[in-house]
Amino acid sequence: MNVHSRFLHTISPIFKREFSAYFATPLAYVFIVIFLFTMGAFTFYVGHFYENGIADLSVFFAYHPWLYLFLVPAIAMRLWADERRTGTMELLLTLPVPLWATVVGKYLAAWAFTGIALFLTFPIWLTVNFLGQPDNGVILASYIGSFLVAGGYLAIGACMSATTNNQVIAFVVSVVVCFLFTVSGSPLVLDVFRAWAPDALVEAVASFSFVTHFTSITQGVLDLRDLVFFFSLIALFLAANVVVVDLKKGG
Repeated sequence: MNVHSRFLHTISPIFKREFSAYFATPLAYVFIVIFLFTMGAFTFYVGHFYENGIADLSVFFAYHPWLYLFLVPAIAMRLWADERRTGTMELLLTLPVPLWATVVGKYLAAWAFTGIALFLTFPIWLTVNFLGQPDNGVILASYIGSFLVAGGYLAIGACMSATTNNQVIAFVVSVVVCFLFTVSGSPLVLDVFRAWAPDALVEAVASFSFVTHFTSITQGVLDLRDLVFFFSLIALFLAANVVVVDLKKGG
């Protein structure tokens, strides 16, 4: 059995358990309906999609980081906090699966669920193709970028969820941390640093902005630097998640 097969075999029990749990209650369907309704409302009404008269989805994707800022932590808040609240954490950690596989399996299940919700926005893609001739390569890259942004927020939210047994606290802390990553590249933040910090530090702060990297991808270019940023951030917070769960277990 090669490394890839062993990895899938190790995380698959946790992934299947978590993914099926989303659809065991009406909560998943409610979330998807809210997600699709919100995306549609911001695109067609707030973003004035039809009035713009341009056959592209730039206005659709422009709202994604800001909508994810609240919707994704709502998914992530239950990942570990709910396990602690219901007392199933001990049972979960006694399964014959390494701790890292439990963390990754739960995370990938949540990311897959988020991906399904994002995929269900495809009628908007069909609509813009019906109305004009958009650059579908740019739209595809934007979807990939959107999925990566959701993955980044989710990794942060999962880590925050592991620190508490209160879902509300997990949600609020996740929103705050994700917000800091989102606005770090905005002029409001950078102007504060420019007043006293060297350019190298200002650029470093700007490089942590989700919006900056996402905007780059929505131009139709999957730059390696943007991909490395998202996957590195996801890996960092998943590693922190493992550490937090291990410490809580030991405590």
